[in-house]
Amino acid sequence: MAYDFLYKLGIALLLGLLIGIDRQLKSKPLGVKTSMVISVASCLITMVSIESVHQYASLGHTNMDPMRLAAQIVSGVGFLGAGVILRRNNDVISGLTTASMVWAASGLGIAVGAGFYVEAITASVLILAAINALPYLVRLIGPSSLRKRELSVKITVQANEELNGIFKEIKRLGMAIKRVKVRDIENGLQKLEMYILAPEKVYTSDVYASLKTVKHVVSVEVESR
Repeated sequence: MAYDFLYKLGIALLLGLLIGIDRQLKSKPLGVKTSMVISVASCLITMVSIESVHQYASLGHTNMDPMRLAAQIVSGVGFLGAGVILRRNNDVISGLTTASMVWAASGLGIAVGAGFYVEAITASVLILAAINALPYLVRLIGPSSLRKRELSVKITVQANEELNGIFKEIKRLGMAIKRVKVRDIENGLQKLEMYILAPEKVYTSDVYASLKTVKHVVSVEVESR
């Protein structure tokens, strides 16, 4: 039994390591240590939950659920997932993928603790493929809109001047405007805030440099979302 426990915990540790390496390579909040701890702890709790039924239940008279503790892992790990979800100033929500990876690491640990080794390993391979390989394949063979990224652009212009030059420059770069907001600010200036869809091959610095050359533009701020 002791060797069986070590075997399960070792597999859970390895699968958690794979999830953590993927996140850490992308500089995400979920790192190697956190992922391994979640996976191993989930595996341990699942094993304890299952073995407790065999050890403490009376023969022929038991109403104990072998997965009672494991069921609480799914809801409890949600607090960790919520901690990596962030909302930026421009209303962008980030960290959802990392939060799902936290949940996935616990699920892999539960599967290994319950003895579903092949299923857990297969799931980890599919998860890593879904995060890394499949998005590139979808963008490659999918519609062109999938190969665009969203940019947040803030431009300060002189008041009462035509804004057509800005829109023409955006169109020349092959970008589409998603949303626009114009407001007056101090010193007789206007603030133009918009979200635009730009092709992946267009660099953020090129967008900045091109918009900076438009007549009557005072300042430009471009952020990749």
